[in-house]
Amino acid sequence: MENEKSKRENKPRRRPRQMPKKNAAVKAEKKEDFQFKKENLKVIPLGGLHEIGKNITVFEYGNDIILVDCGVAFPEDEMLGIDLVIPDFSYLVKNKDKIRGLVVTHGHEDHIGSIPYLLKEVNVPIYATKLTAGLIAHKLEEHRLKGSAKLNVVKQGQTIVLGKMRVEFIRSCHSIPDSVALAIHTPVGTVVHTGDFKIDYTPIGEEPNNLGRLAELGNKGVLALFSDSTNAERKGFTMSESSVGEVFEKLFFNCTKRIIVATFASNVHRIQQIVDLAVKNKRKIAVCGRSMINVIETAMDLGYIDVPKNVFIDIDMIKNYTDEQLVIITTGSQGEPMSALTRMANGEHKKVTLTANDLVIISANPIPGNEKYISRVIDELMQIGSEVIYSSLADIHVSGHACQEEQKLMLTLVKPKFFVPVHGEYRQLVAHKETAKKLGYDDKDVFLMTNGRVLELNENEAKLTTTVPFGKVMVDGLGVGDVGNIVLRDRQHLSQDGLIIVVITMDSSTGEVIAGPDMISRGFVYVRESENLIDDVKSMITIKINESVNNGITDWATLKSIIKDNLRDYIYRETKRNPMILPIIMEV
Repeated sequence: MENEKSKRENKPRRRPRQMPKKNAAVKAEKKEDFQFKKENLKVIPLGGLHEIGKNITVFEYGNDIILVDCGVAFPEDEMLGIDLVIPDFSYLVKNKDKIRGLVVTHGHEDHIGSIPYLLKEVNVPIYATKLTAGLIAHKLEEHRLKGSAKLNVVKQGQTIVLGKMRVEFIRSCHSIPDSVALAIHTPVGTVVHTGDFKIDYTPIGEEPNNLGRLAELGNKGVLALFSDSTNAERKGFTMSESSVGEVFEKLFFNCTKRIIVATFASNVHRIQQIVDLAVKNKRKIAVCGRSMINVIETAMDLGYIDVPKNVFIDIDMIKNYTDEQLVIITTGSQGEPMSALTRMANGEHKKVTLTANDLVIISANPIPGNEKYISRVIDELMQIGSEVIYSSLADIHVSGHACQEEQKLMLTLVKPKFFVPVHGEYRQLVAHKETAKKLGYDDKDVFLMTNGRVLELNENEAKLTTTVPFGKVMVDGLGVGDVGNIVLRDRQHLSQDGLIIVVITMDSSTGEVIAGPDMISRGFVYVRESENLIDDVKSMITIKINESVNNGITDWATLKSIIKDNLRDYIYRETKRNPMILPIIMEV
């Protein structure tokens, strides 16, 4: 038995059965994938979707964040007293250590206007082309931030490294010089952000879009395209900026009137064409409007407006020239209530008085919502007797945004795996999606995003995941974010129904009414013309206060609530109005 046992113990052990080579390779591959798995690229719009303006997008990979643009939106009608609307920066403040830079596509307010407010929260380096950087610098100077911001000037065609991502600035065309599209090269692939763009083969004073580089990127493979949707509902092509010059030339030719042109302050190309025609027709140019003066000065300093000496004159000097020797370039193309053109139309401008010998050219299309303001200004100009040319009468404006055929060209050149329409209201994003579907894109590969929603991308898939804090922060004077929905609701209430203040003086020990109630009314009724109503209100309040005191109620807060509730019911019953009511009880 011992011999048999020793034989069994000394017998060689059978080796474990090895997996087939194929399975072993699969196992090793999975292990390698696990060890080297790349993180997803996160794209988070914090503004600019389902709205026009407030554009800002976060591109986040691992511990690196790149911001694209940082703009403002202008207040809606119900935002009473609000000056500007900026994005909610709370996500950026929370992740400020990850932010490697802010890259800016062009110098319009809806893309640069919030930069000073961001810098007050997060100190971030800024990368922009020369004109864009000049406009940003002027804005920072106004906010007394010029020394504290690191502003880097880049060239079209340049690539910068920001953490694990590289940003390439690609020459583009828009309604302002030095516009760029962005190719953001990440470890999981390249994404292209068009910025605001149009395809212009004959731009003013600069080269056309670098379509060759976009096509090159498309051939190498683009993970996702984020593309401007502003004109996604419009068929065909956007006309070249140079086509406007031909129309202007006809208007200037043999004109004996003083010419006043209202356009967007940032439309440097348009201003250059006006300057060229003024020089050609031996006219001097005066400029009205602070934003117009700022942009023209910046553009001239940086060489983006070419003008001979002594063509521009101070607005105070226009009285020294005849009408046929003058061109006035002004703000107010959107009929803004405080703009220079609106004040001219109302006869309130201190320097310019319009007459029947003025030709006013409004070289802009109405931004949605501004139509009534522009119509009012046109009516007032015509009542003065001035000749008015606007977009309905002549092609004196072209858009800076691509129409459907240009959007198709962009998609065809870039050939992205995934497509995200950006920069537009919801209907415009939907229209851009429909354009993509005509080119063969599936619904699952096109993402209609919302502000705050996170899109995660890798080489194989794209999916919407979580959300981050986002919203609208309102700027009112020097206050940022201190006006919220409650304050706006109060302002709307006051604007619609007015205010009643009830003042009562009471003995603090006995609760006896010593003086009052006195009534102060604003925006509700004129007291002298409504004496009967006011007397009835006073009697009712006196009765309710005495009843409450007799029942042992002496707490001021409770008495104020009783006054407010009874007065609200009485006023509504008598007038069918609901004014704001403020009871004030003074102790003696």
